[in-house]
Amino acid sequence: MHILVTNDDGVAAPGLAALAETLRDLGQVSVVAPDRNWSASGHVKTMHKPLRLEPARTAAGAEALATNGAPSDCVALAVLGVLGSPVDLVVAGINPRANLGHDVTYSGTVTAAMEAAIWGLPAMAVSAVDGEGHGYHDAARVARALVGAIARHGLPPMTVLNVNVPALAADQPAVIAVTTQGLRTYADRLVRREDPSGRAYYWITGDPPSDTPEPGTDADALLAGKVSVTPLGLDLTHRAAAELLRAWRIDVP
Repeated sequence: MHILVTNDDGVAAPGLAALAETLRDLGQVSVVAPDRNWSASGHVKTMHKPLRLEPARTAAGAEALATNGAPSDCVALAVLGVLGSPVDLVVAGINPRANLGHDVTYSGTVTAAMEAAIWGLPAMAVSAVDGEGHGYHDAARVARALVGAIARHGLPPMTVLNVNVPALAADQPAVIAVTTQGLRTYADRLVRREDPSGRAYYWITGDPPSDTPEPGTDADALLAGKVSVTPLGLDLTHRAAAELLRAWRIDVP
């Protein structure tokens, strides 16, 4: 099995190294990652400038390829042949913070996995609620178990597993909960400033988001100390809304 490991925090991120090293005994592991941090980049596709690849090393000293492109570009480059052999599965991470609720539309980690699903590959995104201490180790251990399960059972087409691993005590087992996407509320605010020439510029800032831990959701699982595994589909059609729209009478003059 040929596993592609990528991320959105850059090729030198410790979470990427922890993930790649933990998966090596499951098959061939290749690392293609951005040469800089692309956090909160969303699903980006580079089309109007050249993509470059340079030899690099992970934080663990393993061989890797670094690109000036986005996380989703890393996946596309690998799938289109830069590695010389076909990729069987893509794992993105380990993100140093949780990716819950609507985060999945912003997250470069999750959208890298979505890029893999578009190419017909099984994929998952892995995040550690607390990347410090044992956080990356625990998340990598969970990822390894899930890769083994995917190898045995497969995933439905166009499906991504969004995995969030809580901080676990040294002797605490990792309990997996299959969850739904929860609700995350953002507390963004706009800060306006002026440069020395008097021209306005803006920062979007704010407090950390809050979660609504409804039963069965990703946030609820983490609150209970469980690993959240949320299967995400690439079909975003709101079917109930589609039925409502069909009942509308819309006259275009």
